[in-house]
Amino acid sequence: MGTDVNEKVVPGSVSKSESTPEAIPTKTIEDDFHPAGVAELDLYQKREKIYARHIEGFYQRIRLYTGWPLLLGYFLLPWLNWGDRQAVLFDLPNRQFHILNLTFWPQDFPFLAWMLIIAAFSLFAVTAWLGRVWCGYTCPQTVWTAIFMWAEQFCEGSRNQRIKRDKGPMTADKFTRKASKHIMWLGFAFLTGFTFVGYFSPIREMSFELFSVGVGADGLSWGLGWWEIAWINFFTCATYINAGWMREQVCIYMCPYARFQSVMFDRDTLIVSYDYHRGETRGPRKKNVDPKTQGLGDCVDCHICVQVCPTGIDIRDGLQIECINCALCIDGCNSVMEQMGYEKGLIRYTTENELDGKKTHLLRPRLIGYGIAVLVMVSLFLTSLMMRVPLQVDVIRDRGRLYYETVDGLIENSYTLKVMNMDQQSHEYKIAIEGLEGITIVGSEQVIVDSGEAAEIPLRLSIDPVNLTSMNQTIYFVIESIDGSDYQAESESRFIGPRI
Repeated sequence: MGTDVNEKVVPGSVSKSESTPEAIPTKTIEDDFHPAGVAELDLYQKREKIYARHIEGFYQRIRLYTGWPLLLGYFLLPWLNWGDRQAVLFDLPNRQFHILNLTFWPQDFPFLAWMLIIAAFSLFAVTAWLGRVWCGYTCPQTVWTAIFMWAEQFCEGSRNQRIKRDKGPMTADKFTRKASKHIMWLGFAFLTGFTFVGYFSPIREMSFELFSVGVGADGLSWGLGWWEIAWINFFTCATYINAGWMREQVCIYMCPYARFQSVMFDRDTLIVSYDYHRGETRGPRKKNVDPKTQGLGDCVDCHICVQVCPTGIDIRDGLQIECINCALCIDGCNSVMEQMGYEKGLIRYTTENELDGKKTHLLRPRLIGYGIAVLVMVSLFLTSLMMRVPLQVDVIRDRGRLYYETVDGLIENSYTLKVMNMDQQSHEYKIAIEGLEGITIVGSEQVIVDSGEAAEIPLRLSIDPVNLTSMNQTIYFVIESIDGSDYQAESESRFIGPRI
């Protein structure tokens, strides 16, 4: 996701600036021991800036192919139209959520809950199988951070150049490069925030309002509303801080996924690992020399795996909470192995069982259980979605009087019928009553409801007392479209009569 920075890897001759970052001084109890006998420990460690080195490789091309479609989808989706409206629009003021040809209402909240549960179980299944591939390849924090790192490399140069420039005094060149980087960061952050708000407010209208500034009696006026301005600024600042400044701190300290991932891991989970059997003992050596004759393993201790890591860890220390499975260390190590003439895969995607020379079990009870659960939930979700009827009926019975007796001796009950048309087109509906023989509707039996509207219809039901078998009987209001759309819904209520 970035421009190619020419950094030649020369195993065994790593420059001082490319070596492992200096160790952070460790405080001991003796250092902080007070005469009063109280030991004081600093639980907060100052962040050490990570200068990630750019590297190309097989897995970085995969990240490119997974990252760009997500970015393009995020930025382009609000601009697509479906008919006369935005294809994806979460219209909060009107409580309508449009996704392509479907319109969801607050009453459809169970679909959202269901979808989140499916996403959670899918994440559990993928994590048990492939580890944290979500973090390394598709997480928005990872994708956006990669864009910001590319801007940093584009403006300030390679890892060596950035380290040297930061250690030096402020010059015109340094200021220009830093300012250019932050301008690019803020520009991309603003585009991110503007697009996000565009999912909740028509983005085409926002685009025109963004540049419409008028002069009135109260001074300058902006076309954008205050809440739109506030949320655009909020998400611009959040993106700028998270992807530009905090970066790995979000993954290490803020993301809960890193904390509970170990619950889903087992010895057959595919993770990024260093093959210590093959790599130890580490040490520099000359090219085309058999390391075994010197008592060395394949690891040349070049620290490339540390320099390319976006979270600044050494994968050779084993599985760590900071590792996001981005495979940058794999591509970096493979480039060194290729130059040395060694077999690739010293750092690779593997399992703990494979590292210990044992068989890896792909199909295991946990993974099968997750797969079955996800398959069942997805099937039920899609079935419910296809059978969903964009019509809802609520009946409110008049509680002022239990019943009326007309001059003709008939018994009447009054109701308020609420018919909600959740479709994207207007429909004409017919009202029918079931559950009680001889009951009739007083008034119109048909109603036209516009798209996205809820019509309140006052209604009276009448019946001859001889048809009543009890003073409290169950009836059903059945609403059916009569314009060819074949939508039908019903609601239960009670009909109250005199004591039999």
